[in-house]
Amino acid sequence: MVELINIILRFALYVDLLLLFGLALFVLYSAETLLRFRPMLRGMALIGALLSVAGLVLMTRSMSGETALAALWPHVQMMVLETDVGLAWAVRMTALIIVVILPVLPLTAIAGAIALASLAWSGHGAMDEGALRFWHFLSDILHLLAAGAWLGAMLALMLMARGARDETRIGLLAISVKRFEWVGAVIVLTLSITGVVNYLLIVGPRLDDVLLGTYGMLLAIKVLLFAGMLVLAALNRFHLGPALAQALCDGQHVVAAQALRRSVAVELGIALLIVALVAWLGMLSPDAG
Repeated sequence: MVELINIILRFALYVDLLLLFGLALFVLYSAETLLRFRPMLRGMALIGALLSVAGLVLMTRSMSGETALAALWPHVQMMVLETDVGLAWAVRMTALIIVVILPVLPLTAIAGAIALASLAWSGHGAMDEGALRFWHFLSDILHLLAAGAWLGAMLALMLMARGARDETRIGLLAISVKRFEWVGAVIVLTLSITGVVNYLLIVGPRLDDVLLGTYGMLLAIKVLLFAGMLVLAALNRFHLGPALAQALCDGQHVVAAQALRRSVAVELGIALLIVALVAWLGMLSPDAG
């Protein structure tokens, strides 16, 4: 039961921080959306802070075996002050507090990136040492930032499409879709490269018995879902995006905007399933049966 709660907490925290950074980054290249997303960014930062506190307490409780708050508190202090995970937690909390107090660009995007990057210290890279540890953390961080950029953009585009009823708003949506094209290409390339690097660092250059265990099966499902996201992204890039721009001239812009919204919503749903798998995989060994 504790393990399930831990997975759920990890999933919620991952989703929150991915969207926080991704949404803030999206605002940087679609400044027209800043005012409507600012309250959402502050809310995400606050939720992220609360989830981080809950996660730290649960982790400390599992490691120490203490349940009473008075007995647990010294262990929490030791976790924060004397471990790398605790230091990463403190940095994350500082970054999230900055977002809550000063939700301005580009500070929000930078703080969101720092908060998201701190999650790498809760992954498999923390088990490595020396140079391998550095490269594993770097790969994990780039993977997280790319994933956050993708999820945040999908959420923003979906919300913009839902509220697009007049030509002005749909015009802004079309511009945002166009601006995301080059960002999306960088995201896919980064996710693909770091995904392969992470696999090699965690599992090594082998497939054999790994794919027969729980870890391998979950990883295979994750890859298949990622492939599905690529198909939808290609549909948005080469069909629905241009169709939206053309619809502005033909007078069918509302229909085109809704088609884009549905496609992005499905893509975001698949992304959330992938994040759930990541939250689970982070607690498993590659040799898990």
